[in-house]
Amino acid sequence: MKHILDYKNYTIILASQSPRRQQLLHDMGFSFEIRTSIDVEEVFPQELKNEGIAIYLSELKFNAYKPELKDNDLLITADTIVCINNKMLGKPKDKKHAMEMLTQLSGNSHFVYTGISVGNKTKQITSFDVSEVFFKHLTIEEIEWYIDTYKPYDKAGSYGVQEWIGYVGIEKIIGSFYNVMGLPTQKLFDIIMQF
Repeated sequence: MKHILDYKNYTIILASQSPRRQQLLHDMGFSFEIRTSIDVEEVFPQELKNEGIAIYLSELKFNAYKPELKDNDLLITADTIVCINNKMLGKPKDKKHAMEMLTQLSGNSHFVYTGISVGNKTKQITSFDVSEVFFKHLTIEEIEWYIDTYKPYDKAGSYGVQEWIGYVGIEKIIGSFYNVMGLPTQKLFDIIMQF
């Protein structure tokens, strides 16, 4: 059976190195190309907070790739950030940094924001989603084992919800699970359908 978007003759382009985003878009039934040729420096104005950061970085990536678009291309960019007490946690620099982040998340709730931009040469829609994640109290041994085993150095907040720490450490999520993985699939689908 054809996917609904096949009738629109778009070439969907996902500008993301994230294996999680690639898997989720694939599992949504879309055929797409991956582009990672442009290295976008993820710098944002310091006055931005929470969803403002995710939206800004998503649009920054979109604008970097937009000049390469052909008439029938549909570009998707995204950026996911983790915030606790209005402070952004990016990707950890090393094991010590990852330990600090997960210790901070342990026993607390935090917010995960994903900004998504979808568009072609003439139209662009940017939105965001937010999920609240509640971690149980994690022991130092649990945190250290997770970091040593899964090496979450490419993940905001130093964890992947779909990995061991998500199975044993997350008590509940308010909002989209897939948003925490890095792509709010339901919201993304609704935006794509507007093209």
